[in-house]
Amino acid sequence: MYNLTLLFFIGMLAGAMNAVAGGGSFITFPALLYAGVPAVSANASSTAALFPASLVSAWEFKEYIRPFPDVSMKLMIVLTFAGGCTGALLLLHTTSASFTVIVPWLLLTGAMAFAFGKQLGNQLRRKIHIGSGIVLSGQFLLGIYGGYFGGAVGIMMMAMWSLFGLSDIKVINANKTLFVGIANAIAVVLFIIAGKVAWSETCVMLIATILGGYFGARYTKQMNPVKLRMSVIIFNFVITAIFFIRVYL
Repeated sequence: MYNLTLLFFIGMLAGAMNAVAGGGSFITFPALLYAGVPAVSANASSTAALFPASLVSAWEFKEYIRPFPDVSMKLMIVLTFAGGCTGALLLLHTTSASFTVIVPWLLLTGAMAFAFGKQLGNQLRRKIHIGSGIVLSGQFLLGIYGGYFGGAVGIMMMAMWSLFGLSDIKVINANKTLFVGIANAIAVVLFIIAGKVAWSETCVMLIATILGGYFGARYTKQMNPVKLRMSVIIFNFVITAIFFIRVYL
């Protein structure tokens, strides 16, 4: 009962974080590990618990979802779907022991992308311009990352699209919610089929993330977004450091 109560409040916080700044998986995944869920199942359950919130966000932003210039929207969707499927299958063929060793590096990648992805994208955009082929290839690789782990994958997508010349933040953010949802959708289906979702913990967290996302979007508008984002960044690096210490020391 203590673990389920903890997961509920963690889920509420994660839903609010995703509604405002992102990074919810940085607390849902460690919380599930703390509750005793094995590493691979914890990652699968975290993805399943956060998935409905991405659907709600995509629906809310539907009026801003538009095709990219000179890039087929259908092809982007297919490649994201294929990448998410590939990533999920890779996770299902990774043992919990091996995944535990990989997790700190995945967390570090996600934390760095969350903290510096936007700035890096802006700097690179001033120096280079990438074509549609690179965008499509990058989308497939990010789909794999999203299906396998997914921490800060939305930030990575937005950084890559900014290199392509997209500047309308509403369109970028709306497309991000759509494509992250697509990558996660096939991953969740495969995780369920493989029996990797810890249902009691996931259901509690799933309800909480939906509530957290709703109230987070409604009430955190009054908060300073810069300070909130900085708090999430600091938290991400603290969690990453803890995992490195646990696994390698």
